[in-house]
Amino acid sequence: MGTMIRYRRPDGRELAGYLAEPAAGAAAPGVVVIQEWWGLNAQIRGVADRVAAAGYRALVPDLFRGKVAEGANEAEHLMKGLDFGDAASQDVRASVQQLKATGSARVAVMGYCMGGALTLLAAANVPELDAAIPWYGFPPLEYLDATRIKVPLLGHYATRDSVFPIAKVDALEQKLKAAGVRYTFHRYDASHAFANETADDKHLPYLKHDAEQAALAWTRTLEFLGETLR
Repeated sequence: MGTMIRYRRPDGRELAGYLAEPAAGAAAPGVVVIQEWWGLNAQIRGVADRVAAAGYRALVPDLFRGKVAEGANEAEHLMKGLDFGDAASQDVRASVQQLKATGSARVAVMGYCMGGALTLLAAANVPELDAAIPWYGFPPLEYLDATRIKVPLLGHYATRDSVFPIAKVDALEQKLKAAGVRYTFHRYDASHAFANETADDKHLPYLKHDAEQAALAWTRTLEFLGETLR
């Protein structure tokens, strides 16, 4: 459904990304979709295709520059090699700018796990952004300046998530509240990566897909996108 494109970061360097266009074409609002630590794989391209099918232009920046992990050790290695500040302020910002420069008046960022952390960093560091949706992820809270977040947030977090514990989500909420951020967080009786339909294939005990909870989160996401981008 989508295609790989190349575009420029604010610093002039080139970046690749997967672009999925809706039937409405370039005039539709945009959503930058940020990968989990596995890379720009078939699953995250499928998320972008699903976003496009819902009527939005979806762009997934290739944060790992063509590398895709099959196992957790390789994924962890790729993630540890990523400069999160650069990824948020350059790769993600470039993707927001690309969608706006080519037709989308309003753009949201949505990311999963590692991408959820980058979504929050982008909310604080990408001035062109209009809304943000982190799914079960956040950066170390000392690196997040919540006072710089001026866009509405919708967060999806799992109460049985051992990777991003719900107690830390409580602390994140307090930080957002103190900064006056407009946010809505939903909590799901689920495990980490509950919205990833391939989570069970990874054979990792802390990952578990939950189709029912994922469907509820998706419905809420589409409602939020409709409210903030249309």
